[in-house]
Amino acid sequence: MIGPDLVLLLAIISAAVGCSVLTWALMPLLARYALARPNARSSHKIPTPQGAGIAIITATLIVTTFALGPSAPALLALIPLFAAAIVIGIVGAADDIRQIPVLPRFALQALCVGAVVFTMPADQQMIQALPLWLERVVLLIGGLWFVNLVNFMDGLDWMTVAEGVPVTFALVVFGLFGALSQPSMLLAAALGGALLGFAPFNRPGSAKVFLGDVGSLPIGLLLGWCLLQLALQGFVAAALLLPLYYLADSTLTLLRRMLRREPFWLAHRSHFYQKATDIGFSVREVVGMVCLTNLALAVLAGASIALKSIAADCMLLALGGAIVVALLMRFAHRRA
Repeated sequence: MIGPDLVLLLAIISAAVGCSVLTWALMPLLARYALARPNARSSHKIPTPQGAGIAIITATLIVTTFALGPSAPALLALIPLFAAAIVIGIVGAADDIRQIPVLPRFALQALCVGAVVFTMPADQQMIQALPLWLERVVLLIGGLWFVNLVNFMDGLDWMTVAEGVPVTFALVVFGLFGALSQPSMLLAAALGGALLGFAPFNRPGSAKVFLGDVGSLPIGLLLGWCLLQLALQGFVAAALLLPLYYLADSTLTLLRRMLRREPFWLAHRSHFYQKATDIGFSVREVVGMVCLTNLALAVLAGASIALKSIAADCMLLALGGAIVVALLMRFAHRRA
């Protein structure tokens, strides 16, 4: 009988290999139908295919399905999530090829996130004092924001890899220590493996393909679901610490654009990580610092889970916030 550790390792390797093979096979098709041409808001200089997210999501869902067992009750419970990931990926693919107006796109995203949130079992609730419907509405809003912020942050080569790999692998480690359910842990392992398989095709300076919205949107949905499961286990501080850099960069950028009365719903180059490349940081330096920050946040999240203390959670969140603020300030100021 295969042990749980070996299943996780096989899931990571299978997803990585499957994603790499599928990305390579899709390249000619993506170059023909989904070419991202440079514009004033782009970080790339030459037309580059986009849509490798198809390979990532396909590998993730297939590997998770086989790892759990096609007839397992745990897999049946994931059907709404998998269906929503596929639909939101289709919406992203359509937007990659021919831009969809903001309101219909946002409504379809909300429908997908809502399908996941409102089909969750009634006993899955974080704050018992709140009415269940109210918590579900809050989760819908938060999930919709998380899906979009992952999309917003996918603006540099390796950026989603630098975020997704540390977060997913941290979730796997936490699951091994009992902080996360087996389905969530296997899904995180498959997603992290698929992102590793995508990484060689998206190297800074020589990227052959981008994720596209077909990848960033469902990745945000799947990653957000895994973090939600961690929070539902009682580890809310850890679930906030893991994506804290993404949350801070996106939220502060959105608020800043709203205060300036800019059309915040349109594509732009106002994120801290984008500004960093404008003032002299290389793409590799930016994603490297983001990755190191995420590793530090993962350590803090692990400490939060181990200590199980409200006081410790407050201190760890404050420390995590200080680390993120330091990175944002570094990105906002020119180096000496």
